[in-house]
Amino acid sequence: MKITNETIKVKSTGMRPTFHTLTEKVKEIVEVSQVKNGMCLIYSRHTTCSVMIDEDSFDKAYTGMTFLQQDLTDVFEKIIPTCRKEGQYMHPGPELTVFAAEHGEDKPGTLNTDAHLRSSIVGRSETIPIIEGNLELGEFGHIYFVDFDHTRARERKVYVQIIGE
Repeated sequence: MKITNETIKVKSTGMRPTFHTLTEKVKEIVEVSQVKNGMCLIYSRHTTCSVMIDEDSFDKAYTGMTFLQQDLTDVFEKIIPTCRKEGQYMHPGPELTVFAAEHGEDKPGTLNTDAHLRSSIVGRSETIPIIEGNLELGEFGHIYFVDFDHTRARERKVYVQIIGE
């Protein structure tokens, strides 16, 4: 049994959700691992980010997102509006605000409740079977890392773990 662990670094833009296509990088990690049959886990430890599989819709909106990415963002805006002011959501409360300040976070940086809620719905990981050395993504599947946090640009880490033979 082989186990491979890799980290992919990405940078979000802030101001809107940032989508990163990870498909080719993950395929490279699988190839280098030489695992022929097993599982590939793609995981985010960031609680305002998600890993998801979707189709590449090719066409781009004015935001630079593909139409599917823009559609997802627009749907989330309707059901979980972007946090724009203190008190819009119960989170962050006074205790978290103090904790955040003690750890270098300013008040506007804590107004990311929408990102936490969106991430909890989409999920923070995907597990994909590896069969005969290939990720089983289907004909149209692509792997995306999404940073829903709009408060500022950040460097993020995506963890890839491959287990198999």
